[in-house]
Amino acid sequence: MKRRRFLTRTAALVSGGTLAGCLSSFGFETESAWRDPPLVDDRPDAVYYPAIVEGMGTYGMTEVNGYKFALMYSFPHRFWTVTQGNRNKVVVESDDSLHLMASVWDVETETVLPIDMSLEIRNDDGVVSERAPWPMLSQSMGFHYGDNVALPSEGEYTATLRVSPMQTNRTGAFSGRFSELQTAEIPFEFDTDEAYGLDIDRLEDRRGQRGAVEPAMDEMPVATAPAKADLPGRILGEATSGDAVFVVSVLEDAARFGGERQSYLAVSPRTPYNRITLPLMSVSAALTRNGETVYEGPLGNALDPELGYHYGTAVDETGPGDTLTITVDAPPQVSRHDGYETAFLDMPPMEIQL
Repeated sequence: MKRRRFLTRTAALVSGGTLAGCLSSFGFETESAWRDPPLVDDRPDAVYYPAIVEGMGTYGMTEVNGYKFALMYSFPHRFWTVTQGNRNKVVVESDDSLHLMASVWDVETETVLPIDMSLEIRNDDGVVSERAPWPMLSQSMGFHYGDNVALPSEGEYTATLRVSPMQTNRTGAFSGRFSELQTAEIPFEFDTDEAYGLDIDRLEDRRGQRGAVEPAMDEMPVATAPAKADLPGRILGEATSGDAVFVVSVLEDAARFGGERQSYLAVSPRTPYNRITLPLMSVSAALTRNGETVYEGPLGNALDPELGYHYGTAVDETGPGDTLTITVDAPPQVSRHDGYETAFLDMPPMEIQL
């Protein structure tokens, strides 16, 4: 059943949890909600409350060799991809059936893993969809993978999720882990009454204001950076760029991070309200002392049980009076849902006096 045919059939239904009922209460037509749902005018270049927040359902979870996989769904909806600093809106196509989302995390530590993922969907007729879902940020889910997907009909399907060996540097107890290909299968049933009966919340009193809704991930972990007070080592300072918050610390045991110098400089970026991790950016740093540069170079992206996802490098030492300049060479290369698409793009350099 194509989406258009489903919408025609449901348009005559009473509300009672159906999509037509949910959307009619907002004063717009079903078809317009799929193609062009309400979008805040005059959006700030920062994190903001979107006009609506769409509900989410879970198709299933499974554990494979210490990895936990989850497959979720929502209405097909727009999102924005990011290439370098350029943003491109992806609109809902006429045959899109669902917005499918996936998350994978380490069972032992419940750390959400930034790892390359592919998705294959099959039914009794064979493969109906193959893709690499986009790494994404949403206010209700945080960091995850997702895409709009077209299915040929209602019925039974099997989603196969594959994750590649992690390319991100792993430190501490994560060293050497997440280095093998893993495959998980999650069967699900596409039922339009279930899929399109999700709630839609309209944020009439907050839309467009600076802020973010709380993540709605009750059954699974959210990719959050540690609170500033919980970061290991000595906190050097905090700065903001593109509405992202960067907390900088230094640890005196650089050897456990694979460095030969004395100290390890760690930069931990996060969203300003819920501390959502900001992966897949390019960051560099320069450390100057008495007018002389004592370090200048890139910060490697890394995953650590205590620091979380961060950017870091080994340095000889840091001291009072030093100046640290942090430069975002490329903003987070992750797709964005409403509320994040205007933030974390134009990111000027930051300077911290130690």
